[in-house]
Amino acid sequence: MIRDDRLGRPARVLLVEDDPGDIELTRETLREGKVRVDLKEVRDGERALQYLRKQGEYRHALQPDLVILDLNLPRKDGRTVLSEMKADEELRKIPVVVLTTSSAEEDVVRSYGLGANCYVTKPLGLEEFSKIVKAIESFWLSVVRLPPNHD
Repeated sequence: MIRDDRLGRPARVLLVEDDPGDIELTRETLREGKVRVDLKEVRDGERALQYLRKQGEYRHALQPDLVILDLNLPRKDGRTVLSEMKADEELRKIPVVVLTTSSAEEDVVRSYGLGANCYVTKPLGLEEFSKIVKAIESFWLSVVRLPPNHD
């Protein structure tokens, strides 16, 4: 398997997701992918912002190259996380892929309005979900040129 190594290190991805099954499937799919990925996960919106701001237990966290964000999260929903990220001078440059079960037009429009870089609705089947994660990996970690990360 050929692995893209444009960054000179594994691509850093923060997965903000509360569903253990989706976390595991994402982790497994990325492990088998073409790009070396250092995947970190947090399971609620408050922890996501703490991670991104390097607060508390995340004070040594490295800034991710990409955030994959669910909208429906405990403690602070994904819309709030996205809004706070894009309002922050240091965090706004990090691309955010919204990956959520909602296909509601209101959520799509609002997410883009808040600064999401793309919006993907989670498919129901495991195989389809895996294909979506592979497509995210291929596009965002192989095709797109990401902003420089100086951590």
